[in-house]
Amino acid sequence: MTAEIHRDDLASKTGMWLFLFTEMLLFGGLFVVYTVYRYRNPQAFHLAAEELSVFIGTINTIILLVSSTTIAMSITAIQKKNKKLALMLIGITILLGLAFLANKYFEWGSHIREHIYPGSPVLTLRGHGDVLFYGLYFFMTGLHALHIIIGLVFIGFIASKIMRNKIDSGNYVLLENSGLYWHLVDLIWIFLFPLFYLIT
Repeated sequence: MTAEIHRDDLASKTGMWLFLFTEMLLFGGLFVVYTVYRYRNPQAFHLAAEELSVFIGTINTIILLVSSTTIAMSITAIQKKNKKLALMLIGITILLGLAFLANKYFEWGSHIREHIYPGSPVLTLRGHGDVLFYGLYFFMTGLHALHIIIGLVFIGFIASKIMRNKIDSGNYVLLENSGLYWHLVDLIWIFLFPLFYLIT
């Protein structure tokens, strides 16, 4: 007789919500720091923000919004016992996440080629406000990109468990947790995008 494995889905979800809360506190603190420095250096932040590509920022926003939709749809698919569709939607989510990182790589690359990055002599000569703006820009978008990478690894791990039937219509809390994490990543970008790209 096979022993039944005990699962505490409520504890798992509660743990994920607590983790997400700490992440929101982290980025919330960074948003406060950004606001203070922007208030003290309005002109420098205004001019520096105009150098960022609103087009790339917009594309990345669309990418993350669509990826949040596909990860949510994958949860519905697994609930309806449609394993193939769930895996396809998860695959699309992963591809969209990789597309976001590729865009960010090329965007960062263009700044680095122009010697506009923290610690560069060119940026230092431009003044304290520019140093603060790009320091925050690289740190906050870099931290966000790290969260994207962690999210992709997490979602990939979930996909492998679905393939091995470890996650199904009766046991999908881990997929839900990965969806919650991905929605947080999306939400953080929704704040980062206007702060750096639009409020000039």
